[in-house]
Amino acid sequence: MYAAFRSIGAYVPSKILTNAELEVMVDTSDEWITKRTGIKERHIAAADERTSDMGVKAAQIAIERSGLAKEEIDMIVCATISPDYFCMPSTATIIATKLGLGKVMAYDISAACTGFVYALSIAKAFIESGMKKNVLIVGAEKLSAITDYTDRGTCILFGDGAGAAVISATENKNEAVIDIHTGSDGSFADLLMTPNGGSGSAHDELDREAAGCFMRMKGNETFKVAVRTLTADVVEILEQNNIESSKITHFVPHQANYRIIKAVGDALELKDEQVVLTVEKYGNTSGASIPMAINDIYESGTLREGDLMLLDAFGGGLTWGSALVPFAGKNI
Repeated sequence: MYAAFRSIGAYVPSKILTNAELEVMVDTSDEWITKRTGIKERHIAAADERTSDMGVKAAQIAIERSGLAKEEIDMIVCATISPDYFCMPSTATIIATKLGLGKVMAYDISAACTGFVYALSIAKAFIESGMKKNVLIVGAEKLSAITDYTDRGTCILFGDGAGAAVISATENKNEAVIDIHTGSDGSFADLLMTPNGGSGSAHDELDREAAGCFMRMKGNETFKVAVRTLTADVVEILEQNNIESSKITHFVPHQANYRIIKAVGDALELKDEQVVLTVEKYGNTSGASIPMAINDIYESGTLREGDLMLLDAFGGGLTWGSALVPFAGKNI
């Protein structure tokens, strides 16, 4: 039995935060942001809109496009660093309830921007072991809730949104997810983190603890490690599977920064039409980034059944991952 990437769906909030609006909020400029990141705007969830709400909307689309009845979903994995509740319950269980899925197995994972690739590897393992048949994987983030809008180094980067995919069992090897590589290195944890709010926080320093729940990033150091790690990872997965970069229909990287994407694409000698770019209009949506990008090319009619996707992500932890994935869904 193999695992097939059967469908995709996404949701973005209607509110848009532009670079021009950020110029009023912090000491920055549209030119500075665009030159260094490639981002022009990002979507921001409403005050009463939760991560689970966005995840449900993306999941409903993915399930409908899969051709399955929702009752056929037997597992949900939600990748998020901005859950509805930081301790419990998991956002995945809330999504399951809002979808009306009953007592389905559901849980969250925290792998930052690599979360969707990690979730895909989990779905693949459960399906190939025969334990599950149809796994819903969701990447959903309300990063605006953990962004410090006085910190110009981070507030220019992050946005909100959700993406979801249905991964299903198949006996057709041509549809199968080919390979997934994942890794981590906690020695670089301080490059990108939310310092407080966990078991390491001092409970008698509430003001400092609250401020420490916002994301903090050492931008230059993160950039250098990301380019080096992502390039090595995608080169390795292609070589180990004897696939030339020219055979990749869609290179779908995590949408963190245009300069990182460009550097990795150039290292692989990919043509512009092979590289999927959504960072300009969504910014960095962490675990939602890759499925949102896949959904964009699906809805544009660019993603076709049988197309080979190369997914590539890097995030806080540090974590990273890549995947070779044929699209096994029906054309829009």
